[in-house]
Amino acid sequence: MTTKLLLAVLGTGLVAASPLFGAESVIAPGAKVMKLAGYFKFTEGPTCDATGNVFFTDQPNNRIMKWSVDGKLSPFMQPAGRANGMCFDAQGRLIACADEKNELWSIAPSGAVTVLAAGYQSKSLNGPNDVWVHPGGGMYFTDPFYKRPWWSHDTMPQDGQQVYFLAPDRQKLRRVTTDLVQPNGIIGTPDGKTLYVADIRDKKTYRFDIQPDGSLANKTLIFATGSDGMTLDEEGNIYITGKGVTVFDRAGRQIEQIDVPEKWTANVCFGGKDKRTLFITASKGLYAIRMRVKGANQAK
Repeated sequence: MTTKLLLAVLGTGLVAASPLFGAESVIAPGAKVMKLAGYFKFTEGPTCDATGNVFFTDQPNNRIMKWSVDGKLSPFMQPAGRANGMCFDAQGRLIACADEKNELWSIAPSGAVTVLAAGYQSKSLNGPNDVWVHPGGGMYFTDPFYKRPWWSHDTMPQDGQQVYFLAPDRQKLRRVTTDLVQPNGIIGTPDGKTLYVADIRDKKTYRFDIQPDGSLANKTLIFATGSDGMTLDEEGNIYITGKGVTVFDRAGRQIEQIDVPEKWTANVCFGGKDKRTLFITASKGLYAIRMRVKGANQAK
């Protein structure tokens, strides 16, 4: 979506943002946060398809919504397995953390669902929360435990809250972390070499080196802040959520704060025709802001 079209669709800007420590802003000159749509119960899981359309979830209403590149909002799927975090794979299938039954789904463009994972070591998953698809086809997802009103159980099925890796053949699922407290946001680099994981309860975000077999090595603390959702831009900057959107450079230095007029910001992704619009799911609304940079996984 061009800047002109975005402004025409949305009207007046709401919130400005400015870079910190003299760094060049990642935001397009003069751009402000715009409200695209509201009246949701709780928005989550934004992700962009190859064309630039953005899909996001309204989890309490059990639906997946689509914001098209021409600025139109429409329902994509309802019911939607109480989908939360999502990510597209290389084949254009929507990978969704469907925590109604604690499953990981693959959703075809037609809406047909394939369950990719539902348990580990003969026990249900806690509640898949956020997912990133590796360029090799494997998938990493976080599995924290948040008691949901649509569950009949109130105890954690697994013996911990960790990160899992589903192999490219989508047959073998294994746990790839052992010492996290409550991982939530997750994102990887487009070269498939690095994974970032936000441990929201422990208020820390880590970087891991991805090994050829999918395992993780060299856990490194990047900054002492957790996050609900995460994304990366083409310069390697890390975007985290909670109180608005906070941007850190790859060395872990905060370089920008984007304020959003909602109590909680859940997640972010880049989208639009040129992949230079940052879409923000925040409580009851969907927001966007034009950026100077592209999203990392859409940079080419």
